[in-house]
Amino acid sequence: MKMDMQRHLDITRRELFGKAATGLGTAALAGLLSRDGLAASMPARTDVGAGLPGATHFAPKAKHVIYLFQNGAPTHVDLFDYKPQLHKLHGKPVPDSYVKGKRFSTMTGNASGKLMLQPVEPFAQHGRSGAWVSQFMPHTANVADELCFIKSMHTEAVNHAPAISFLLSGGEIPGRPTLGAWLSYGIGSAADDLPAFVVMTSVSKGTSCGQIFYDFYWGSGFLPSRHQGVKLRGGGDPVLYLSNPDGMSRDIKRGLLDDVAKLNRIKLERHNDPEIATRIAQYEMAFKMQASVPDLADLSNEPKSVLDMYGPQVTERGTFAHNCLMARRLVERGVRCVQLMHAGWDQHNSLTTELYTQCKDTDQPSAALVADLKQRGLLDDTLVVWGGEFGRTPFLQGDMKNRKRWGRDHHPYAFTVWMAGGGIKPGTTYGASDDLGMHAVENRVHVHDLQATVLHQLGIDHEQLTYRFQGRRFRLTDVHGHVVSGVLS
Repeated sequence: MKMDMQRHLDITRRELFGKAATGLGTAALAGLLSRDGLAASMPARTDVGAGLPGATHFAPKAKHVIYLFQNGAPTHVDLFDYKPQLHKLHGKPVPDSYVKGKRFSTMTGNASGKLMLQPVEPFAQHGRSGAWVSQFMPHTANVADELCFIKSMHTEAVNHAPAISFLLSGGEIPGRPTLGAWLSYGIGSAADDLPAFVVMTSVSKGTSCGQIFYDFYWGSGFLPSRHQGVKLRGGGDPVLYLSNPDGMSRDIKRGLLDDVAKLNRIKLERHNDPEIATRIAQYEMAFKMQASVPDLADLSNEPKSVLDMYGPQVTERGTFAHNCLMARRLVERGVRCVQLMHAGWDQHNSLTTELYTQCKDTDQPSAALVADLKQRGLLDDTLVVWGGEFGRTPFLQGDMKNRKRWGRDHHPYAFTVWMAGGGIKPGTTYGASDDLGMHAVENRVHVHDLQATVLHQLGIDHEQLTYRFQGRRFRLTDVHGHVVSGVLS
């Protein structure tokens, strides 16, 4: 009797929560393992809101997403949103009616009296669509007829990390699942030997305005951790610990993993902890990736004509060009979501210097990715999204007399993204900002609307893909968002 009482007193915290959460643990386990055949005896997932049980809500237009995320916020009024009025007002104070009562970053503070700044480079119209594109982006201009420019984006955050988190996860505070994690959870991967969600990062050499890549930009939040993005590195092994230690053959590794899996399943049966199931799945995926990733990373079979499309940096690992080509190779192999993050767009005082480098490093690869996907028949079912977390002010940050230090501050009230493929209407411009590029005024598109539209193209009703956490059902779009039907073909 005494020993029984002591055994109950000695129960661990993990055991307590594991045994108390048997129902939720079992449901989560079924969803985690049924797709990979790791627990064939487990019943199919039937719980409401726990991903999609084997089918999308409706027929998808896209099977994959490639998000070309430009950390630091590209300047819309210098790249895609042409405003002749800025030339007329160049050097004059911003009209108070445009900025009165508006919140800007602490670097701007009160915007009254700030001087208007014309575009650094001239614009021209391109393609049959007549899209306005700056000379900063000549390669993007060449594929303008494949793109849909959304020029009425707006957001709520005025600083980088909260704004990036908001755009990718639906919340400014870190801790919520990101887009790729939701897709992994909802519809999984079409690849058996690669993750559903892959991330790559890059930054232009010599930039003074690089952004920090926080892990929560591709995190799974409160979803099971197997859904977080797998980061492919720019140097060494693409994935840590991909290579076996000396003396460890693949057959020995297989036997070792089988034995570890047996032990983990015993623990899983005792505690019903979904993270144990995640560990089993991660070990299995890692073993498969030991065979698949070397082939993925081998560009020797890529024709020279394709490599030339992406530009001179394409064979240099860790560059945006290399990552763009890898993104195409990943979706070819069935990866659901590829998130490329390129830092350096935070031009507070480098519009006339580093903006040229940023565009040189990203313009050609972005355009090449669209063209490459199209020529391979992949653009129809691959949705490509290009853009940052917000825009930049139409007025100057800095001294008008010191052209080498011209800059623009953060601007949440209007910015531009472009989309291509995946059922998006090509050769179009949707929405508009006002005559100064200050505020989105026509067919306004909020961040949650963009998220809802991306999910919609993959056959997902954004209101129906939910996960219960801390007493409520969460979704990517929080309690907001509408599909932007005007951009759909």
